[in-house]
Amino acid sequence: MDTISFKINNYIAYITINRPETLNCFNYTTLAQLQQVVDELHIADNVRAVIFTGAGEKAFSAGADLKERKTLTSQEVRRNVRAIRDVFNSIANLPQPTIAAVNGHALGGGFEWLLACDFAIAVDEALLGLTETSWAIIPGAGGTQRLPRLVGEMKAKEMILTAAKITATEAVRLGIILKTVPREVLITECEALAARIMQNGPVAIRQAKYAISQGMNTDLQTGLAIESKAYELVIPTEDRLEALQAFSEKRQPVFQGK
Repeated sequence: MDTISFKINNYIAYITINRPETLNCFNYTTLAQLQQVVDELHIADNVRAVIFTGAGEKAFSAGADLKERKTLTSQEVRRNVRAIRDVFNSIANLPQPTIAAVNGHALGGGFEWLLACDFAIAVDEALLGLTETSWAIIPGAGGTQRLPRLVGEMKAKEMILTAAKITATEAVRLGIILKTVPREVLITECEALAARIMQNGPVAIRQAKYAISQGMNTDLQTGLAIESKAYELVIPTEDRLEALQAFSEKRQPVFQGK
């Protein structure tokens, strides 16, 4: 793949948009290749956490590739918008916890990519914003839906309708970013978060993520029913019995994801 870097190490998958010369913008080729990688991750039993980032130091992603967009027909624009929406939905629906390592500015579709992840850690100097209305379009890859669920309807409307850019520090205050860090420790901090997650039962992690994500999109009683079904799936696991055995033997459990 010429636009995506992909590797797996110690149960962590690392996916990098490798287009620093275009601020890691998404053209159609990039979207298709990212979709292919995410589809592979969805069924990968050797991956327990995923870290997404961009190449270089300027941008996590500046969103859609406007140079390409200028050459497209209306039909091709619709194709691209559907592709970016679908791939971000696929990222949001990954069973593994996902972490956005925000190495630079996250604007437009780049911000929507971040919003599709479970966690985001950003470099101190990053700017974030859904700037689409300044280009006479709207966020089309989940931004109008995911941002209000994080920051509330009024703040989301302000950010989207004014095309505002906010600092990473402000994004932490709003609950969009988990924390900011110096650039030189960005990946290390993301790996540390992944490690804290992966020390727990893999099946339980997946089911807890599923229950939270699905429950947030429904009413409380339906959410509680989702939680109950997710709990049922962890009861017969070997990992649950291992945790009890390890407790009785005063040792750390060794989870197998079974």
